[in-house]
Amino acid sequence: MGDRVDPYRNFRFRVEIDGIGQAGFSECTFADTSTEPIEYREGNEPPVFRKLSGLTKYGNITLKWGITDSMDLYNWRKQIIDTGAEGARKNMAIILIDEAGNDKARWDIVQAWPIKYDPTDFNAKNNEVGIETLEIAHEGFTRAS
Repeated sequence: MGDRVDPYRNFRFRVEIDGIGQAGFSECTFADTSTEPIEYREGNEPPVFRKLSGLTKYGNITLKWGITDSMDLYNWRKQIIDTGAEGARKNMAIILIDEAGNDKARWDIVQAWPIKYDPTDFNAKNNEVGIETLEIAHEGFTRAS
């Protein structure tokens, strides 16, 4: 019998964004990819549709982190507001880390840009960490390892 290989846990990861030195994130919601089927039938064929592949869509990525003095991600979003996405797109990577601290899986994301920024809410009755949220659109990803 072979050695047992357990799946990796999802609580250790890091996000790399070109030119942004954000230390860490508490949550990264990685969206799916889907290809729309196109139903097609010619008049001389049996009354059954063929399914052709259509456009491929990539869902958005959401990053959450505890608020600090860093303005890097906010400034990236502000750049989009001020001048648009052209010239502000960045490549990213999401890396899964095992319990020993080794990189185990990597997804490379291309042409990413922030479409939504949500600052933290404030409440004087609790003592939770303030969380900022950034939603990012992109033009695709590949699993590199």
